[in-house]
Amino acid sequence: MTAVPMKLLRRPVRGRPATNSTSLVAAAAAVVGTLAAVALVNRYLANKAERDNPPAGRFLTINGVRLHYVERGAGDPLVLLHGNGSMIQDFESSGLIDLLAKDYRVIVFDRPGFGHSERPRSVVWTPGAQAELIQLALAQLGISDAIVLGHSWGASVAVALGLQYPARVRALVLASGYYYPTVRPDVVALSVPSVPIVGDILSYTVSPLVSRVIWPLMLKKIFGPRSVPEKFNAFPKEMALRPSQIRASAAESALMIPDAFMLRHQYADLKMPVVIIAGEQDKLIDIDTQSARLHADIIQSSFHRIAGNGHMIQQTATDQVMSAIKEVAGRSRELVAAE
Repeated sequence: MTAVPMKLLRRPVRGRPATNSTSLVAAAAAVVGTLAAVALVNRYLANKAERDNPPAGRFLTINGVRLHYVERGAGDPLVLLHGNGSMIQDFESSGLIDLLAKDYRVIVFDRPGFGHSERPRSVVWTPGAQAELIQLALAQLGISDAIVLGHSWGASVAVALGLQYPARVRALVLASGYYYPTVRPDVVALSVPSVPIVGDILSYTVSPLVSRVIWPLMLKKIFGPRSVPEKFNAFPKEMALRPSQIRASAAESALMIPDAFMLRHQYADLKMPVVIIAGEQDKLIDIDTQSARLHADIIQSSFHRIAGNGHMIQQTATDQVMSAIKEVAGRSRELVAAE
């Protein structure tokens, strides 16, 4: 046989294309770099927000937690507890603090993780845990009992205060609260930034950007059907969009339904005067399945539906909220006089 030349048996080796793994590594590096840059921007904006909005009040340290509060006026003690994602400036911008300070000793707290108050991760900040913190703060301030107003998520803390420390609570005003568990897909979505690791990444990178984009829509929902009042411009939006506050807000969203489930059969145990108030056209919470049902469960309560108003009644129906406070204060004085 004729031998076949070796050069004819060899096939030329061609250059291989870049592997998929190399492309993935490059893409991952680009994503990580982008997220790191966004995190740095968010950190700068958060620091700037805190510089632009320094603490307006004083601090208490309770069980290692630094708690910011504002105190105004003199008279019977009145505690104000803000809702999820909010802070002292909500009540400040509404005008409630100045109005109430004419007749009451008003104490307004930044709840844990909001405004200038700390929120250690070693604690699950349920309404009960926050109630314990608030009652210890009141003890430090020399307040034996107080009228307590809670708005939205703050209403859950107010209820927990009344249930766990009834001697500390003279009367309750519960505004726009969520009290009974319901199916809430929106709550599940809002809870994502509280998930360990993944939630941290989102809170410090994507979530502040998304929150800035949807801020006008969010205000439209919580204020609707009313327009956002001009006085709310004093509310420090950038403080609310800090990664730490977004994470705190997500954690409270995650706790909302489980805590309502835990408390749903205990409301009848509240024995102090209770005034329930809510906007009839609240787009965030169904007041018939929440506030109206609560009124039925608390026999000594009164319930005021505010026509033409939504969730933010402290801003849009300030006079009616003032009337609710005066009503419950009068009822508590009558009880004291009768004893």
